[in-house]
Amino acid sequence: MATNRRIACFFATSGHSGVDRVLQRLLPSIAARGYQVDLLHVRGHGPEIPPQSNLQKVELGVGHVATALPGLIRYLRRCRPAVIFSDKDRVNRTAILAKRLSGSSARLVLRNGTTVSVDLRDRKPLDRLLQRLSMRHLYTAANSILMPSMGAAHDFAALSGIARERIQVVPSPVISEDLQALAAAPVDHPWLIEKDSPVILGIGELCGRKDFETLIRAFALLRRATPARLIILGRGKRRDRLLALAQRLGIAESVDLPGFDANPFRYIAHADLFALTSRWEGMPMVLIEALALGRQIVSTDCPSGPRELLAGGRLGRLVPVGDHRQFAQAMQQALGEQPPLEALQLAASAYTVEASTDAYLAAMGLQVTCGGSKR
Repeated sequence: MATNRRIACFFATSGHSGVDRVLQRLLPSIAARGYQVDLLHVRGHGPEIPPQSNLQKVELGVGHVATALPGLIRYLRRCRPAVIFSDKDRVNRTAILAKRLSGSSARLVLRNGTTVSVDLRDRKPLDRLLQRLSMRHLYTAANSILMPSMGAAHDFAALSGIARERIQVVPSPVISEDLQALAAAPVDHPWLIEKDSPVILGIGELCGRKDFETLIRAFALLRRATPARLIILGRGKRRDRLLALAQRLGIAESVDLPGFDANPFRYIAHADLFALTSRWEGMPMVLIEALALGRQIVSTDCPSGPRELLAGGRLGRLVPVGDHRQFAQAMQQALGEQPPLEALQLAASAYTVEASTDAYLAAMGLQVTCGGSKR
């Protein structure tokens, strides 16, 4: 186990992604365990985490990952952290090069939060080639490679050629102590205040990967048999396209896209069913939140995460990706049943912030501590 207690965290996120949510919970929790967490910051990028005891932002003085290498090398030579922790391929490549060029002895911990082979299908050919080459030839320098699910880990091993036993599955920090209080906060959406029909909820970026088109088409079929309403929380480039689809299908009055909400948990708590129509994931955090709040769930059986999280379909219905007819049928069946509340919450319990922090510290080769004392 490393005895140096400084962890260098190098990221360049959008500021509102799933990775941001992971880091906004994980890094303060690690700092609360007595570790010095240095958040190496690329201007204009996230994650946004207020400085606090043992957690400081270190400005690299650049606005792009491509120009961050010199500043990262200087930091590693000056501060000599025990661990370099990074996420996403371009950032991971820069961290690998910085470690080599600086002569740092830090442990290198690389994370990737998605099912990489599927994600690469939508990338430009050059970007696809660079990522494949880096994962096959550069990631071997890592001390630990972390993935959020078994499916994502198996996929990464097959893609990279790195032995599966070198890739660790580490649960994301999803369930915080204030989850129930946030879920109990008042909700101001009229469909949830005076509910006269079931409300189905989807949450996520309005993009191709989340495939809310399938959810809207499925909802249109459901509406033929069941009065219901659909709310999709999130922002993204496909908002106008989704609204136009609802209009063409004749369900516009029953579909609402209110945008991003900083507290989606109150929506989850009041919804009758949570729907996930993603084409691919790594381990969908919002599905874990829906489990913890005891919602009925219908999800695509996408790579990766839903099948293992929902116990092969025992804790929620699984539907083939893109099949709106089966999705509509599954929603119809789920709305007539009571969720297995205790089993759902038990499945979510592995994803508490505390359990995840333990797992991340262990994967980094650091002592698992509680408030600075060893566990």
